[in-house]
Formats: sequence, C-alpha cells, structure tokens
Amino acid sequence: MNVPIQGFYYGDDWIPFSRTATKSRGHKVIIKVKPDCTVHVAAPASASDKDVLFAVKKRGRWIYEQLREFQQQLEHITPRKYVSGESHYYLGKQYVLKVEVNPDAPRSTKLLRGQLRVSIRAGERERVKLALDEWYKARAKEVFQKRLDAVLEQALWVDKRPPIRVLTMQTQWGSCSPNGRITLNPLLVKAPRDCIDYVILHELCHIAEHNHSERFYRLMGQVMPNWEKMKQHLDQIAPKFFTV
Repeated sequence: MNVPIQGFYYGDDWIPFSRTATKSRGHKVIIKVKPDCTVHVAAPASASDKDVLFAVKKRGRWIYEQLREFQQQLEHITPRKYVSGESHYYLGKQYVLKVEVNPDAPRSTKLLRGQLRVSIRAGERERVKLALDEWYKARAKEVFQKRLDAVLEQALWVDKRPPIRVLTMQTQWGSCSPNGRITLNPLLVKAPRDCIDYVILHELCHIAEHNHSERFYRLMGQVMPNWEKMKQHLDQIAPKFFTV
C-alpha cells in the first residue's frame, strides 16, 4: 500500500513520488517512472524516509529525463473521439475504426479487412468506447492464455499452470499474487506479442521471487535475454494505449 506522497526538487521542478514497502531483506530501492508521469518507489519497510529520499535524489537526473520524455510523448497524443477514421491498436498494429449506427442491431465489434468495425444503436462516444473496451477485454482473455502457454515451457520453476485474471489498471501492466495468480491489464493486448510475453514472463518470475531481487533479474535474463529492450519499447508506446 502506498504511504503519503514524498518528493524532491530537481532544479526548480518539484517531483513527487509514492512509496511502497517491499519484503526484501536487502536495502535495494527500486524506482519506476510510469508513462502517466507518476514516480513510484519500492523500498524495504525498514528503510527510513531519509535513506529513501537520498536514493531517489541520486537518480534525480534520470527521473527528470524519463518524466520529460513521457511528457513530450503525451503532448503529441490527442484524446480519442471514437469516430470513424480514427486509428486504434491491436497486437502492435494500427487499425482504422469504422462506426456503424444501427438501431436494430446489438452492440458489437469486429476486426475485418484491416478495420475495427463497431456497430452501435446510437452514435455516442461512450457507446463506441464501451463496445471497443468489451472487444479488447475479450481478445485479451484469449491472447493472454495463448501467450502463457507459449512461454510456460521456459519457466521451469512453475509447477502448475497459474490462473490469469484480466483487470483494467491505471498504471500497471500486470501483477502476481502471493498464491501465484497473475493479473494482466487488457490494454496490454494492444502491444506487440513480444511485449506481452515480456510482461507474462515478468509475472512468472515473481512466482519464484516475489520481490525485484537480484535472483529475480537473473531469472528474467535467463528466460528473456532482451527483456530490457522489450520493457523500453513498451514504456515508449504505453502513452498511446492509455489515452482515452
């Protein structure tokens, strides 16, 4: 659970961050800058606020540059209108949205001939968004199960197939519960398959090591040597997926 927001000045800019406690016995402080321009810090519960702040300030320049990069990306992304002609992502590719209004037809979405065709009973933005959200969630459930099957053979430490839950989250692609249940964000289905595999493997590694320890990163390197490249690519394209 997040504790009250802390922060620090980098030049004239105030950079707030939230802190979560890890169960790690070490002293490692993990800093993440999210595509929505929030900063999250994970540190052992035993670490004092002063020590955590010192560790964050040491990475101040990197945090500032990450925030600036994400802010620049967000400036070039306009809010979606959910009208015909707009482009939407699925498995890393862009598809043109075509909205059809039919008062007698049920709400539906189909991927057909390079188009995402949405049928709604009234031409309202929220109805189109709802139809697309339902379609993405349904596709996500299918795709995630298939990708889990594809990468499970690499995760030799997993004794049995973990259950997958699909849940919309504001700042996370996935999570892994202590009992091994994996939760994935349906928006992830907009990303390329390699990026989806990276997130699933990340969560599978948490079954063996629930914290971001050295052992965790060794496992990631073994099952996906290029995981850092996949993470960087996913971070770069994430703002396009989270834009509503």
